[in-house]
Amino acid sequence: MNAPLPAHPQSAPALGPALAVEVRNAQVIYAADDAPVHALENINLSIKQGEFVALIGPSGCGKTTLLRVIADLEPLTGGSVLVNGMTPREARLARAYGYVFQAPALFAWRTVLANVMLPLEIQKRPRAECERIARQQLERVGLAGFERKYPWQLSGGMQQRVSIARALGFEPRILMMDEPFGALDEITRDDLNEQLQELWQRERRTIVFVTHSIAEAVYLSTRIVVMSPRPGRVVRVLESPLPEERHLGLRDSADFIALAHTLREALADGHAR
Repeated sequence: MNAPLPAHPQSAPALGPALAVEVRNAQVIYAADDAPVHALENINLSIKQGEFVALIGPSGCGKTTLLRVIADLEPLTGGSVLVNGMTPREARLARAYGYVFQAPALFAWRTVLANVMLPLEIQKRPRAECERIARQQLERVGLAGFERKYPWQLSGGMQQRVSIARALGFEPRILMMDEPFGALDEITRDDLNEQLQELWQRERRTIVFVTHSIAEAVYLSTRIVVMSPRPGRVVRVLESPLPEERHLGLRDSADFIALAHTLREALADGHAR
């Protein structure tokens, strides 16, 4: 079991506008030789500051596309998106969010510390400041003492924690996570789910989290956005009745089982439309 994430209450994000993300009538169409691909259609979604929102749906439904649109990594064909009251491009340039990819995407020739320092170095911050912040983030994710290791010397779960530390390095108010634990074994995944929940409870950053896992969505989220097969649409939004302070034993509770059942039915209903 990995060490728990230490508390850093002084680093909680400052209060901002009521909505962290606002998506209105979003549409994404990819050009193709035979026929255009409609990835997203008429997406409307509002995410409040401090929410933990999961996006779930079948493979190819546009979950990652929607996350990438919010992060200014994909262009919209129609509609609009605001991130902290700014366009996605303005939010990206203002470093308003951190992004954690499905794979850790660490440079094998750089140490753990150097990997976390990299985005700060790109910002041309003083080296001493980059190292100080990187060490703080590694401590936050329970990896103090691993600064001089290389990615290939770490487990998959530890590599993903390095990726999270890197995303937190510039204190983003929003953390976007694209199936960050999908490739991990169940025990490691449970451990990181629990630690991510603890981190969210302490700091209340806005988190937008893509997953295929019903159990993961139910355990982590305050709201769950259910998407249909392509073209991706929001078919239902489920509010979680679970207590904000959670532990893995909660998965055996009646409320957890009932919400998981409702979510499974919503996914089936969305697939049948």
